Amino acid sequence: MTAARATFTRMQDSTQADWAVILPEAVQMAKGLPDRVLAHLRLLDGDFGGFPVDRLTHCLQAATLAEADGRDEEYIVCALLHDIGDTLGSYNHPDIAAAILKPFVSEANLWMVQHHGIFQGHNFFHHIGLDRNLRDQFADHPHAARTAEFVERFDNPAFDSAFEARPLSHFEPMLRRVMAAPRHSVYKAAMDKQA
Repeated sequence: MTAARATFTRMQDSTQADWAVILPEAVQMAKGLPDRVLAHLRLLDGDFGGFPVDRLTHCLQAATLAEADGRDEEYIVCALLHDIGDTLGSYNHPDIAAAILKPFVSEANLWMVQHHGIFQGHNFFHHIGLDRNLRDQFADHPHAARTAEFVERFDNPAFDSAFEARPLSHFEPMLRRVMAAPRHSVYKAAMDKQA
């Protein structure tokens, strides 16, 4: 059996009847987002890229450290996903993570994730011919201190092959709760009506 489908060939020619078909499908797709995010996160397993631990372990360590420090679930999920963009965003991985998290997290956490790469750069940019003080351009930003703290306490020390992080299954319920309902999205009102 084939599911109903819209009939337009140009978006401008779509009708309310077409969207009555599309919106329920979009709601179902949105419900599967946590599963897709978890599957993508698992792509980091075994991907060392020359680092002391693989990228998944790094993310799990950052999340474990954040949880041990008493951070809330949203922050912990940000720590878990901060490098999820490594596989698709070789030149802008923080932007990929931020795009995934944007509908679900506070402005402070979003900014922290989106800028963590530049702040982490203070620890290594000078080794690869870049300006390690690039983060200084954000010194007066209201979320700069939060981002520097995230790097110092949770991102920077999460390359320890002797540190046993909690497994991904431990963080899965948190991720599902954080991603259960978007706070910010142009589509939120329309999707909420369908849910």
